[in-house]
Amino acid sequence: MPSLILIGGGHAHLSVLRELIRVRLDIDAVLITPSPYQTYSGMLPGWMAGHYRLSDCQIDLRPIAQAAGVKLILAQVLGMDADRCRVALSDGSYLGYDFASLDIGSETNLSWLQALGERLLPIKPLGEFVQRWPDILKQAEQQNKFHLAVVGGGAAGVELAFTAQYALAMRASKARVSLIASEKGILPGHSPSVIKRAAEVLKQRGIELHQAHAVGDENGLLLANGQLLNADIVIATTGATPPTWLQFSKLALDEHGYISVESTHLSSSHPNVFAAGDVCARSDVAMARSGVHAVFSGPVVAHNLMACISGGKFISYSPRRRSLYLLATGSKHAIVSWGAFCASGNWVWRWKNWIDQRFMTKHRVKEGA
Repeated sequence: MPSLILIGGGHAHLSVLRELIRVRLDIDAVLITPSPYQTYSGMLPGWMAGHYRLSDCQIDLRPIAQAAGVKLILAQVLGMDADRCRVALSDGSYLGYDFASLDIGSETNLSWLQALGERLLPIKPLGEFVQRWPDILKQAEQQNKFHLAVVGGGAAGVELAFTAQYALAMRASKARVSLIASEKGILPGHSPSVIKRAAEVLKQRGIELHQAHAVGDENGLLLANGQLLNADIVIATTGATPPTWLQFSKLALDEHGYISVESTHLSSSHPNVFAAGDVCARSDVAMARSGVHAVFSGPVVAHNLMACISGGKFISYSPRRRSLYLLATGSKHAIVSWGAFCASGNWVWRWKNWIDQRFMTKHRVKEGA
């Protein structure tokens, strides 16, 4: 019986699990992930703002794995030898495989912020962020003039600044929020109209925008212009970095350390290994690290894994020329960014909520189903 290891419970592997429910291959399949729940990042801002319960934003992997005939192992993969077809787990054990797929995401680049110590809160891993956020709200309630800073001017950083300001304003009227972007400004890669609209909302909400490189300090952030921002908590959305252990995996990596994959999301070096989501980089096209691609490439990875195991033709994932971004602004209001198109309003939030709820409904399986 061939063996399959799914490393990580990310968006793409949800599609793989659903395909295994459908096709019922005679294989020994294992899913290795640290938590039995996948927290859907698209709904995280809504949870932070109090619009959702945490359970609304989480998919229980246990009933899906059971329905797919996949054994669930709650552990982290700490190493991989792709030449010998085995992985090392956090409990000290090793597992061999015939086929493998990785969907473990990326890590947050904290190289300039480590001096912050306990004040630092990376957006990834999501599990740790979710655990700490309620305590941060309590800290703000109890502390006069609480200051939270968000470092990173991309879509995630802008969304978190909006959301944090909204949530803190409901509990601590004197709390303030700052957003620190690079000298290039906020939302790089988005249209001028989207950037202008987001900047207007930042100003309306009283969120201070600083466009300067920031370095962590034991009291806060030291900006490139010499200004010291005292901050009680610093949320880091400072770009992605690949898991360090990939360097020793013997898989082909790109120049940044991500798994190099073909258009089929098959490893460029190993014909029995696939990868999807932020952990990989396409060898044929440049593709932004976005959950959108993890979601849309999932069915392709699922199809090609089955084809690799049982025989069949591979298909390719063709990224769309532009991606749709719906940026939550804290209240039940959002900004839509799609190429040059920009709009905002409560209707955008309702549209985003409909998309998110549909995604959750699609991937939920009831216990015992």
